[in-house]
Amino acid sequence: MYSIHINVKRIILKPNEEKRLLQGHPWVYDNEVDRILDGPASKPGGAGPAKLELKDLIPGEAADIESFRKTYLGRAFVNPNSKIIARIYSPSKEGVDKGFFKRRIRDALERRTLAPGVLDLHRDSARIVFAEADFFPGLIIDRFVGWPLKDIEAAVTLRPLTFDAVEAALGKPKSWLAIQFLSFGMDSRREEIIAALEEVLEQDGFIIPDNTPLGKCSGIVEKSAAHVRELEGLPLREGLLSGDFPAEGIVIFENGFPFMLNLIDGQKTGHFLDQRDNRRIAASYAGAGSTGAAGTAAVHNDTPVIRVLDAFSYTGGFGIHAAAANPGVQVTCVDASAEALETVRINAGLNGLGDSVATVEADVFEYLRSAERHRTAGPQEQFDLIILDPPAFAKTRSALEGALRGYKEINLRAINMLKPGGVLVTCSCSHALDEIRFRYMITEAAADAGKRLIMLDFRRQPADHPALAGYEESLYLKCGIYRVL
Repeated sequence: MYSIHINVKRIILKPNEEKRLLQGHPWVYDNEVDRILDGPASKPGGAGPAKLELKDLIPGEAADIESFRKTYLGRAFVNPNSKIIARIYSPSKEGVDKGFFKRRIRDALERRTLAPGVLDLHRDSARIVFAEADFFPGLIIDRFVGWPLKDIEAAVTLRPLTFDAVEAALGKPKSWLAIQFLSFGMDSRREEIIAALEEVLEQDGFIIPDNTPLGKCSGIVEKSAAHVRELEGLPLREGLLSGDFPAEGIVIFENGFPFMLNLIDGQKTGHFLDQRDNRRIAASYAGAGSTGAAGTAAVHNDTPVIRVLDAFSYTGGFGIHAAAANPGVQVTCVDASAEALETVRINAGLNGLGDSVATVEADVFEYLRSAERHRTAGPQEQFDLIILDPPAFAKTRSALEGALRGYKEINLRAINMLKPGGVLVTCSCSHALDEIRFRYMITEAAADAGKRLIMLDFRRQPADHPALAGYEESLYLKCGIYRVL
């Protein structure tokens, strides 16, 4: 547990290091610090504050950040063991207690319910706290709304499942939280954060128009196994914090389609909520009249068959949307994880898709290389719509050049595997790869393939994953949609 100090330490930056912070960036790096002082400035004629060493900072404590000329920049949580020595959480000298966290959680929820295309948090799963972008440095909270899979299987025989049918059979949905504590400041205040979170959800009303509380969570699962914790000097940690979580998983509804997920065993927080809107948009290009490729589609029983490839499919988010929204579409989901592909098959069943969704367990790079080599062998190796949603190839700027080679390779091969008029949906969740370089990489891949592209849309993360101006790391998701000529 962090220590409480009456005199908050002061971190003074080197000359000309404040511009980025004044523009809204919340991080202070260790090489930007000029000196550290113990407590407030002295009164005229009095002794000045004692100078401290980096080792005198206590991980997780609060400190005030000032420019070299003593301009106040904000209050931060510090960690002398990290390259990011301080993470600003407030522009004022604000104390931190349970009341502070309750106010911040309330604010985050209200932003989500008032945004355009508002989510109904009584029915929709959403990210309710997005770290620095919600002024919680290093804290992520996803809230999942649904029912235990085993309860649905026992009570509902209708396929495809609908939210209303499940609610009629089982009553109002339950909710579960997946939490990541990714910084020392948040990790050292775990108990206060969870207590504040539970009180806000159970007691405060936010949802327009009924303004009723979201209700008690059935379980809270910690998913703090990200590499960034090691950079903070924190151990990796996962497991159930409170309540329970069904061993068979739960079913949530996304854009009206059911998806099974497992918060205990799933990647990150269990389901990639940030692609919710992009999956819906991508599915609209899978219709026979949408891709512009129906005339070249494979023919089965005199009906054109639209073929979709969902590469790096994980549990089938993009592919299931494409097949469920467009009867007759044939989807191939490719992923290296056998467990993820088993979930794809469960999700296909929940959506009543039968044989419309096939799964291939393979390294996606190897699959694309093999499929491209054989694309001239017949229509089975060509697609009308290809979705590329890989993991973050570039987790740091130092890894960017190698990552760009990987991104270019998969995009080049996908472009070659698309039929004339086909559509490429290509994504990157690497914050180190900015939008300009990402789009230029796609242009280069098309040039190497000898193809021309028309950009149909370019999308980013949804409103429940807000981007903080001045903090480019929070604007991380890129999703380009292109037609291949």
